[in-house]
Amino acid sequence: MTESPQQEPATRRGHGRLRARNSLPLWWPLPACVLAGALCGTVYGVAVTPQYAATSYVIAVSDKDAQPGAALGFAQAYGRIATSDSTLAGARVAAGVSAKTLRSHVRTETSPDSPMIAITGTSERPAEAADFANAVADAVFVSSNQVAKNTGVRLMSFSPAIPPAEPVSPSAPLAAAVGGCTGGLLGGLFLLVRPRRGRRPSAMTVPAPAGSVAAERELV
Repeated sequence: MTESPQQEPATRRGHGRLRARNSLPLWWPLPACVLAGALCGTVYGVAVTPQYAATSYVIAVSDKDAQPGAALGFAQAYGRIATSDSTLAGARVAAGVSAKTLRSHVRTETSPDSPMIAITGTSERPAEAADFANAVADAVFVSSNQVAKNTGVRLMSFSPAIPPAEPVSPSAPLAAAVGGCTGGLLGGLFLLVRPRRGRRPSAMTVPAPAGSVAAERELV
């Protein structure tokens, strides 16, 4: 059964309204990316095991007869050898792990303006993170003071590491917030670089020939 000419425009208008309702707004990738990023961040924060970090501080002190700046120079040197094989070999017994495992869980930092060495241990358990940092600090302390008479610089324990109360890894809410911000940034970039929809060309009115206009006037 065919549609009548009167029903056909109404049917077309109905299909047009349906397509308009089903079409998504142009900015839909932005909230979608924010939601996806927040979801991924939440999953990451829940699935990843919390990591703890504890830091032990050792300071270099020069003797009276030592040259100015000697403590700062030796602090830089001892900071570099804190994770060497010889130092870790002496620290692994106190830490209770192998030298390879200890190397992957310990890092050192020095300052160009202060003769301070920061030795940080990381682990899934707070007490173990502190043990790693203190074991390496004690090994550096012993090895450096054995040659203190020759170097004129000795190390002193400034602040031992203690078990931390809070993990350094992001929590689930923080990971969700970071993931949402990252997703929003990606969604915004997508809106900027995607090709825009072209506009439909407007219908142009073609003027009638001059001869036909004149003929119509004569008929009138």
